[in-house]
Amino acid sequence: MKIILAASAGFCFGVKRATNLAFEAADEYPHICSLGPIIHSPQVVKKLEEKGVKVIGKVEDIDHGAVIIRSHGITAEELDMIHQRDLRIVDATCPFVKKAQDYATMLCNEGYSVVLVGEKDHPEVQGIISYTRGGEVFVVADCKEAERVPNRPKLGLVAQTTQSFKNLQQVAETCLEKSKEVRIFNTICDATSVRQNEARKIAREADLMLVVGGFNSANTTRLAQICQDIQPRTFYVETAEKIQDSWFDGVECVGITAGASTPRWIIDQVVERVAGVSK
Repeated sequence: MKIILAASAGFCFGVKRATNLAFEAADEYPHICSLGPIIHSPQVVKKLEEKGVKVIGKVEDIDHGAVIIRSHGITAEELDMIHQRDLRIVDATCPFVKKAQDYATMLCNEGYSVVLVGEKDHPEVQGIISYTRGGEVFVVADCKEAERVPNRPKLGLVAQTTQSFKNLQQVAETCLEKSKEVRIFNTICDATSVRQNEARKIAREADLMLVVGGFNSANTTRLAQICQDIQPRTFYVETAEKIQDSWFDGVECVGITAGASTPRWIIDQVVERVAGVSK
């Protein structure tokens, strides 16, 4: 059985940076926590917990020591509270996320109503919203939701970093009908586009697709949706233990891809597991 592994599967730049910072900080600070999970990988979060990095849900519950800011970023209000408590900060916010936050701030300061393309409840999106400091923001998942955005003199667009370019483009086209001035910042991470394009190519060749990553990962979920649309025999798994032999009946080619927060060791275990089925 042939196995095609996506070349870009696994950690993106931002996740790799955040993970390295977190493990280094765990060795440096005797009292340390992360405000929310550092990345959307339960397995990595568990390894950090074993090194003493406890996941805390609210700044109010941190009274001393160091705090790691997750790769998805935090809200402006949470950052203010951290400074007020005089906590040591290990900022693992992805640079691409930080850029989206900065653009949202700038657009509001210049009088634009912001249209944020993304998932309303995702922590990255909640963080970007907060940096407008009370400015007018419309969060839309797609062009259908963008149709409900009211007409405004000036609209400024930014996107959750894991969105597809096509979705941003479609929302932008809808917004052009609602304002005479539309300013667009493409804040989508290049790694997202690369992974999605690779997934499409492999899904067209494979008899079965495996998408590997945390179920709370937005970009991995999107990869699974893309593969499912092309190859109905797509399975979304967190670890190799969840793979079933019966999936591979009559399969000659297996494609494997993984989200940007999936560690390499989990991907290697999945490849090994699939290779074992073919023997």
